[in-house]
Amino acid sequence: MSNLIEMSRITKAFGANVAVRDVSLELKSGSVHALMGENGAGKSTLMKILAGVHRPDSGEIYKDGEAVSFESPRHALDFGISTVFQELSLLPNLTIAENMFLGREPVNAIGAIDYRLMHKGTQKALGDLGLSLEPSTLVSELTIAERQFVEIAHGIKADAKIFILDEPTAALNAADVEILNEQIRRLKADGKAIVYISHRMDEIFEICDTVTVMKDGVHIATRPLSELTPESLIAMMVGRELETLFPEAGRAGDSALLEFTDFKLTQDSEPLSFTIKAGEIVALAGLEGQGQREIVRSAIGQFVPYRGTISVRNQTVTLPVAESSGVRSLKALGVGFVPEDRKEEGLLLSLSVSENIELGIHSSRSAILPAQRLRDTVKQTMESLGIKVAGPTAPVASLSGGNQQKVLLGRYLALDIDVLIIEEPTRGVDIGAKAEIYRLLRNLADSGKAILVLSRETVELIGLCDRINVVHDRTIVAEMPAKNASEHKILEAALRQYETENEL
Repeated sequence: MSNLIEMSRITKAFGANVAVRDVSLELKSGSVHALMGENGAGKSTLMKILAGVHRPDSGEIYKDGEAVSFESPRHALDFGISTVFQELSLLPNLTIAENMFLGREPVNAIGAIDYRLMHKGTQKALGDLGLSLEPSTLVSELTIAERQFVEIAHGIKADAKIFILDEPTAALNAADVEILNEQIRRLKADGKAIVYISHRMDEIFEICDTVTVMKDGVHIATRPLSELTPESLIAMMVGRELETLFPEAGRAGDSALLEFTDFKLTQDSEPLSFTIKAGEIVALAGLEGQGQREIVRSAIGQFVPYRGTISVRNQTVTLPVAESSGVRSLKALGVGFVPEDRKEEGLLLSLSVSENIELGIHSSRSAILPAQRLRDTVKQTMESLGIKVAGPTAPVASLSGGNQQKVLLGRYLALDIDVLIIEEPTRGVDIGAKAEIYRLLRNLADSGKAILVLSRETVELIGLCDRINVVHDRTIVAEMPAKNASEHKILEAALRQYETENEL
């Protein structure tokens, strides 16, 4: 395999912070190259240099022995480098088709934008990924997973030689990941080079040929995946062995803290009921779009169910919940909600770490809390969560994904809530931070809290939770103890009703 491009001794600093120091990387045709490291290791910065977002302070990029440089992402794309960054870059007020052709709109004979051609090209790109989305749909109407697939389709649509996929599956479930993997295998067979950034070990060993590990902006090693195990790769990334990723399971108490009773999402769906007791972590699992998200978001007013009741500590929540005050109403009952998209729905990125944590306290009290007590609460919260930051006044936007997730958790830890509902607890989070978040959630449960988890990572649900409820067609079709669960059993349960329907 020949080198398509070579990055040689790249260094990039932002002020006094050196994000990448003297890093070299070779990308070969017909190869999938994993780029791994903890959050803040410099992976995304290195790729943004290759993609034309940043200019290196020193070092060179070579193509066929000739030095090249990129003035902008468009320049890099014209050169043949297509990028799907972890931070979704779609414009929500435009349609899928308008986003796919942004800046490259085709025109007809009279010079007007050819929307028919845009629609056709978008439909084909989406169809190649097995998507049936309507090209005229506004991006703001898409789920996080659908937006991620549109980002990927946009990248694959470009006739590029090098594809950079930065956490492409963070919002995808197992079935969607396999659709993506098929596309990656096709690109590989066509002689393309793919850089694959992910924290999911199973994907790395499934799809990649080579791995480069970075830590603190420095190149640690480049090795064939065939020479490594997940354990040895983790040790290279974090500098130590992780003896166990998941903490030991807890023991449920007697009191029910959260109950969904005779709950129907739609008039035609089957009713569902489930209870979470103090000390329990319970999951809603299943394939994408089967109703898990609507079940939990009924509690915050973002979905109106057909009927049913939700109870918190035997206190009934009046349905439907007003969307404008849903999160605040739950908070008053002792329930915290951590959304999947922490940047769009959870955090205020322009504010500091302390201000984001204080938001929960300010919205739940009527009296003014003394400033010193407020500072002490924030400090204790940050220390208990192990948030790695220069200080409480640091902007939350400057934190890694794992530390941002801890800040969101800290907002509710400072309130001493009884129930936590959390979507995708480790989305876009590195392996070391994952272990810390799992420990924090288990500690919360052990202190008598109840936790409801949604995650597309089946292994995460099995390792983290005590019980797993499998959702299909807007109802619960199976319940199993996590200790007896497996990926196969969960998928079998999620598909059983679907297969039965197709056999009739």
